[in-house]
Amino acid sequence: MTAFSVLDLVPVREGGSLGEAFSAATALAKAAEDAGCKRFWVAEHHAMEGIAGGATSVVLAHIGNATSTIRIGSGGIMLPNHTPFQIAEQFGTLDALFPDRVDLGLGRAPGAGPELQRALRKDLHRAAEMFPQDVVELQAFMRGETAIHPTPGLGAKPEFWMLGSSLFGAQLAARLGLPYAFASHFAPDHLDAALQIYRRDFQPSEACEKPHVMAAMNLFVAPTEVEAELVASSQLQAFVALRTGRPGKLPPPIRDYRASLPANVQAMLAHIGQASAIGTPAMARAHVEAFIARTDADEIIFGGSAFEPEARIRSLELAMDALAG
Repeated sequence: MTAFSVLDLVPVREGGSLGEAFSAATALAKAAEDAGCKRFWVAEHHAMEGIAGGATSVVLAHIGNATSTIRIGSGGIMLPNHTPFQIAEQFGTLDALFPDRVDLGLGRAPGAGPELQRALRKDLHRAAEMFPQDVVELQAFMRGETAIHPTPGLGAKPEFWMLGSSLFGAQLAARLGLPYAFASHFAPDHLDAALQIYRRDFQPSEACEKPHVMAAMNLFVAPTEVEAELVASSQLQAFVALRTGRPGKLPPPIRDYRASLPANVQAMLAHIGQASAIGTPAMARAHVEAFIARTDADEIIFGGSAFEPEARIRSLELAMDALAG
């Protein structure tokens, strides 16, 4: 049976504050837990005024304290931005605080320009080349296979995941025997090929005996299709702003937003939105079921930032009810 989870960017909306963003993330996590979702993941982004999840492990500690059963994790930690030892300490702490509830999703793309590289004191392109070795080193720190032992971290057992939006992550996940999550909600191009490679080349490990796939979808559900499109329009605007080099805080919704755009921008949104479920509960269920049939995914994780936090909670609740029915 397919499991369902939630991915949150901890969006900061126009006219809103960081405190409100964290409160909204907490409320969403509680709602996800109540709705029967398996995981609540937070994504790491830096120097973006509209995304508040940069200190990912700190946000996860806050979410963990507000919930009791749902798994909490990173979707993901961009390991080139850090040292493996630091992440062993951070996620060792989380594992000690929330035993058997912590996921450590790892990604390779630093997504950083020269200014951020200087701020992080890292050569991120070289660090990205070291990503496979750093993943192995991170695991070794937690297993006690290194000369120095992180405390916390030694003996910690978060559930490791490999994240990806290209073929590289699929190949590495298969080689290391890790579960694999594909970022199809914003980078759908290599989805089918990546899953084929991952399943074909998978090598069983102590952590994972057989291939285990999670795929991401955008989710916006409301009683009517028009209302669902209105809720989705805030994220659509954010996508357009990001792709045109003008990222900012999450904007308020605009009715008939897609229709106001030139054809090339509409085509871009349609392409990005291949892995999306926008509409009524029945429409969302049909989209999700078709996506599961296409990917044969073991899990689906739902992203999708909404300007009104209550609208995203309601969207998730309507979707989970429809999928259960």
